[in-house]
Amino acid sequence: MSAKIISGTEIAKQIREELKKEIKELKKRHGVTPGLATILVGDDPASKVYVGQKEKSCNNLGIYSEKINLPGDISEKELLSLIEKLNKNSRIHGILVQLPLPKQINESRVIYAIDPAKDVDGFHPVNVGKMVVREKCFLPCTPHGILELLARSGVQTEGAEVVVVGRSNIVGKPVLNLMLQKRPTGNATVTLCHTRTKDLVFHTKRADILIVATGHPKTVTGDMVKEGVVVIDVGVNRIGKTPEGKAILVGDVDFESVKEKAAAITPVPGGVGPMTIVMLMKNTVEAARNSIVE
Repeated sequence: MSAKIISGTEIAKQIREELKKEIKELKKRHGVTPGLATILVGDDPASKVYVGQKEKSCNNLGIYSEKINLPGDISEKELLSLIEKLNKNSRIHGILVQLPLPKQINESRVIYAIDPAKDVDGFHPVNVGKMVVREKCFLPCTPHGILELLARSGVQTEGAEVVVVGRSNIVGKPVLNLMLQKRPTGNATVTLCHTRTKDLVFHTKRADILIVATGHPKTVTGDMVKEGVVVIDVGVNRIGKTPEGKAILVGDVDFESVKEKAAAITPVPGGVGPMTIVMLMKNTVEAARNSIVE
């Protein structure tokens, strides 16, 4: 069998069209233009690419974008002062600080400094806590994007055996919480595996839905999954360049071997990546809507 491809590119396109209508309505009815501030500290090439993609998405949707580039030797105090100003700026509804940050800056202090009402990354402990108890909050973008991929692809999650490989605060832990909750894309039995899991293959072979976010290329191969599994590959790994100089990207899953057994699978690139960015846009629009006093 050959798997159905779950295209994050196509699903993100659907969501962008929905957001365009929402943004137009916010502007027309309330005179509000959603605004996102992105802060980039230093000149990390990958971070520059990510911030550029976010700025491009804002421009395409009609979201006001304020990109702030800061030198790599900026002090933590200066960065926290900037965040405080953005917290008070009524034109800015969402604040995103691109991670990682230089060593002299404590990432936790920076995340804590962002107003939870403008934390469109969904990283602030207030939003994390609300997510766990299923109160209204900003969901972290990649896990939220994974839920949308499953829902819009018609994947049944209720009662499913879901195995998550990777326990990061950004993907593994939140997607575990979201998929076990009583929600339309949830009600699953979830197992979380990590570097100290004794028999990874035992768990991956049980999975009806397998979500892999390890940060290592081709962690999961075809002999590690059962027939008919749905695979969400979160990883993006650069493993070299083509003769033309283009980066060769692979996921945390060995796509070629796994797709022969899977019922459905996300590609890399074009799977989870586009969803992360569009869910950030969705959170920004939601933040703008929340700011309206009726």
